[in-house]
Amino acid sequence: MTMMKQFLGAAAVLALGAGAALADPALIYDLGGKFDKSFNEAAYGGAKKWSEETGATYKELEMQSEAQREQALRRLAESGANPIVMTGFAFGDTLNTVAPDYPDTKFVIIDMVVEQPNVRSVVFTEEQGSYLVGMMAAMASKSDTVGFIGGMDIPLIRKFACGYAQGVKAAKPEAKVVQNMTGTTPAAWNDPVKGTELAKAQISQGADVIYAAAGGTGMGVLQAAADENILSIGVDSNQNYLFPGKVLTSMVKRVDNAVYDAFKAGPEISTGLVVMDLASEGVGYAMDDNNAALVTPEMKAAVDAAAEKIKSGEITVHDYMADNTCPVE
Repeated sequence: MTMMKQFLGAAAVLALGAGAALADPALIYDLGGKFDKSFNEAAYGGAKKWSEETGATYKELEMQSEAQREQALRRLAESGANPIVMTGFAFGDTLNTVAPDYPDTKFVIIDMVVEQPNVRSVVFTEEQGSYLVGMMAAMASKSDTVGFIGGMDIPLIRKFACGYAQGVKAAKPEAKVVQNMTGTTPAAWNDPVKGTELAKAQISQGADVIYAAAGGTGMGVLQAAADENILSIGVDSNQNYLFPGKVLTSMVKRVDNAVYDAFKAGPEISTGLVVMDLASEGVGYAMDDNNAALVTPEMKAAVDAAAEKIKSGEITVHDYMADNTCPVE
């Protein structure tokens, strides 16, 4: 199956030049796969919405290896795709190299800033959304110990962790936050077995709510939490439905809106930096029938009040990536 996937991935890249419609937009998913139920799938949701609304088509590619990044970008640019959207910080260096070679093509990178005249860089205030779910975790916890499991140990994921810890401490100063990262390579995004192991280790330390910001690895965290009868918190997409009644909430990151907006703008898309924050509904927390019974009116009121204070500037959530430090642990 893996060999077939790799073959199909390579074939998809190589076939891009044939019969491609001019100026179709394109979307490249990062490692972890299109249907990771998280970050990549959120991007797919935005592309799908645009396609359904317009009846138009788009190209898409799933990354199978790090080595494909530059080839994929160049093939798409040469096929006439415009704009070309890529999900994930790991495209940053490659895009910096490729973008100048295709000045008439617009590129959109999510989760990284690339300063080129034909690039739109979309970043999110993950710390703000994570702060809100951290408050909710602290208020739902009976043990006063909550957990965080990240994917690849990079500043972006530390940003999630730090925002979460700040929210936990704001709601319950005496609470303890147990933190683990899955690994230091891109494989950390797609290791549900390791996610399960880390979750069980945190549960043994008393954690009764665990927030997973780990891509496909998070599936193992959510599964372990449900099996051990504790609560989990999903990320990027609304993951409440995966284990109804067991997922406290999800920190939604509107990657879908970033992709939809890019496709809708087309080749005339404006470039530069776009920050999607709480005020612009770029981040938030998910409420639906799957978690309604878990979130008390008091919890929701407290989190919503904090959200308004963040939007107004009354509460400032520290961004780990501003100085690579976190004021709370």
